[in-house]
Amino acid sequence: MWAYGWGSKHRRGLRVWVLQLLERGPMNGAEVMEQMDRMTMGWWRPSPGSIYPLLDQLVEEKLVVKRDDGRYELTDSGRRGPDWVRDWVGRGPRSPQEALSEMEAYIAYLEDVGRGGRSDLKGMGDRLRSASKRLGELADRSAGGGR
Repeated sequence: MWAYGWGSKHRRGLRVWVLQLLERGPMNGAEVMEQMDRMTMGWWRPSPGSIYPLLDQLVEEKLVVKRDDGRYELTDSGRRGPDWVRDWVGRGPRSPQEALSEMEAYIAYLEDVGRGGRSDLKGMGDRLRSASKRLGELADRSAGGGR
């Protein structure tokens, strides 16, 4: 299994995960859900309301085909990996609101790492202060009408 897209968010993340699972071999929707449940050690099991519409969408996009036995199988397009990953995962935020939401998530992550007592943030003070300063300047400009 190639390791692209595991950190993706929202539907794009589920999409990549399903395609990666199908790369192992044909599965029906219930088997996909069971594999996700097993891989997360029971932490997360997607609902049929998430999996089956996604599988239908992947069929429409010709990334998977539904076989006569009800299992879904990757097409050549679905196997290409990096091409569709770039299209679906690498887009990044689509609006300033999405970019800000992603930044807030990263800030929460860094706060958790900092609280964990790990040394991962050691030596990053200057970079964190610089990022904070740049965001502060951006906030000041946006409050002043975009100047």
